[in-house]
Amino acid sequence: MGRRRDPDLYRAPFPLYTVQVHRDTGLVITAGGGGASKTGIKNGVHFLRLERMGGQVCASLAHSFDTETRATMSLALGGDVIAAGQDASCQILRFKEETGKPEIKQERKTQGKGGASEQGPRKRRVGGSQPAAGDGDGMNETQNKTAEISVEKLGEVQTDFSDDGLQKSVRFSGDLSFLVTGGADGYIRVWEYPAMKKKLDFKAHDGEIEDLDISPYNKQVVSVGRDFACCVWKNDQLALGLHWNENMPSIPDKMYRYQACRFGKVEDNREALRLYTVQIPHKRDRKPPPCYITKWDGRSFLPLLTQPCGNEVISCLAVSDSGTFLGLGTVTGSVAIYISFSLQKLYYVEEAHGIVVTDLAFVPETQHGRELVGDHEAAMLSVAVDSRCKLHVLPNRRSFPMWFVLLLCALMIVAVVLFLQYTFPGFL
Repeated sequence: MGRRRDPDLYRAPFPLYTVQVHRDTGLVITAGGGGASKTGIKNGVHFLRLERMGGQVCASLAHSFDTETRATMSLALGGDVIAAGQDASCQILRFKEETGKPEIKQERKTQGKGGASEQGPRKRRVGGSQPAAGDGDGMNETQNKTAEISVEKLGEVQTDFSDDGLQKSVRFSGDLSFLVTGGADGYIRVWEYPAMKKKLDFKAHDGEIEDLDISPYNKQVVSVGRDFACCVWKNDQLALGLHWNENMPSIPDKMYRYQACRFGKVEDNREALRLYTVQIPHKRDRKPPPCYITKWDGRSFLPLLTQPCGNEVISCLAVSDSGTFLGLGTVTGSVAIYISFSLQKLYYVEEAHGIVVTDLAFVPETQHGRELVGDHEAAMLSVAVDSRCKLHVLPNRRSFPMWFVLLLCALMIVAVVLFLQYTFPGFL
């Protein structure tokens, strides 16, 4: 762990602000841009295809969708639908991956002198009857099927009414029945999906909403804002206000503010649920105090564990599918992976990016995801304002089988007994 610059997985022609991985297709969807300023920097959503080649993961651009004069600052996936936060609006997009018509090529083989063959590729029209491979006319045919991605605009709603006009966060519910947005005006807005009809509209924070998340059972929405508050909402009613430092009297209430929040599963316990929050210093000093991660019970919302996570200011948070790992990005470009059980650091790259890390996403724990991860425990993507997308892999932790541990304990007991007999002959 430490300062090392891994090669870029992908570099976009514009700053990147958000990244997601589609579970079913494995496509990486990342977006950003230069906004409405006339600097020549484009705005768009890029679809990347990941493949494992030669023991390494490579990315190729599968499709580029132009978002014209607006940069996508926040993004959520609901099946094949993208909710993209652009300025004060949320644009709803649907993407489709289709296998294009096969391109059929013919290769004519002519026998030359000395038994050598000369090959001349020639394109043929698709359709009609085709001779089988190995026919007497000397023709061999190959098919090249390419998957094409198309993007369709479904609609758009205004989700923020502040002077800055900025949607800060967006999330789909687990059953895709509604969509929740939070903006710079401090309001949470709940939209029925797919009709995108506004269901709830209420003031949640004094000032900007930094982040929000929906519990897996759609019972609560948790939001964090610049007003030092972390709130649990049931519909538009405040159910609970969380206080991470209530058992830490040495930390005043206004010294830290919440930066991010995410729900997570508990591995091997389907009934349990966890909530993770990140707290960062409200004021930046020459010698900055540490940031903190807090793990909460996701049902009772009681704090379970709080641990410091370094002096670099945290900018974003991600949780793996199983809830085993947490990802942290910082404003100085560093990336870290923690284990959720003890909130201990397992992986760290100082200044992996040249500037603030804007978003993180773990590779899904699907068959395709496991093929990409290979012999590693987990893999996580990070994007930043430096236009780079990087892949971070967590090596397998060294472990010993249970039989080996028991055998070692037995040998230690035997060694102690022999030592006592040799040192004190009459003791045993």
